[in-house]
Amino acid sequence: MHEQLSILTSLAIKTGDLLMSYYKDSKYITDRKADNSVVTEADIHADRFIHQELMDAFPDCDILSEELEPQISAKLNDKIFIVDPLDGTTNFTLGIHHWGVLITQLNQGIPVACVQHFPLLGETYTSAVGEGAYQNGYVISVEPPDDQRKISCFSCCSRAIKHYHIKIPYKIRIFGSAAYSFCSLARGVSCISFEAKAKIWDIAGAWLLVQEAGGVIGVLSGEQPFPLQKEVDYSRVNFSFLAAANQKLLDMAHRLIVPNHQNQ
Repeated sequence: MHEQLSILTSLAIKTGDLLMSYYKDSKYITDRKADNSVVTEADIHADRFIHQELMDAFPDCDILSEELEPQISAKLNDKIFIVDPLDGTTNFTLGIHHWGVLITQLNQGIPVACVQHFPLLGETYTSAVGEGAYQNGYVISVEPPDDQRKISCFSCCSRAIKHYHIKIPYKIRIFGSAAYSFCSLARGVSCISFEAKAKIWDIAGAWLLVQEAGGVIGVLSGEQPFPLQKEVDYSRVNFSFLAAANQKLLDMAHRLIVPNHQNQ
């Protein structure tokens, strides 16, 4: 697993370098997909690059990705990768630094290794099942608020504010990247994180990273995302991901995040 994670980390960093060439050029083309999310030629180029590199390194693999292959028909015991070539595309197009490259490996449909690389922040998060969570090679862990640490935050997406009544008693931070929101929890910055309508490629790595950092993660409501299902078009499936530094905080969040049915 260490060798494979090293390959994935190197690939994420190389993809980040590729994306930087677009980031510095304000003339790249921006468009919108059917779900109204932003896509650029940088997303597509990066996705193709990752596909080719993964196929070269792991010829027998299958790939689920945001731009090129939103569903798979492979056996779930085979090697599968979930790819988000550019998480935080809106940030990317606006010149905001919170965007990254996400690559997650699955076995039996469950995440077993991940890398989440944020080039302009200089932060790379990695994890493998049973081996802990890391930022730039250093161990990280969740950190619930206590009497000595009285300040914490609740990270979420803008859709959460629009579609839910939220009474979480912590300062709100919106990063504009679903993956980074959960990375902030894994390293002890936020104590609760919520993404109201995330895609599976936004969150596959965080699913592993949060747990390996000592946190808990699931969905606010609806079906669990893992194990991965065959022949599902994941571009059409949204998940309400909720994570916390411990079960007590997660239970509190379930009580204090309530759908606003007028905006559903």
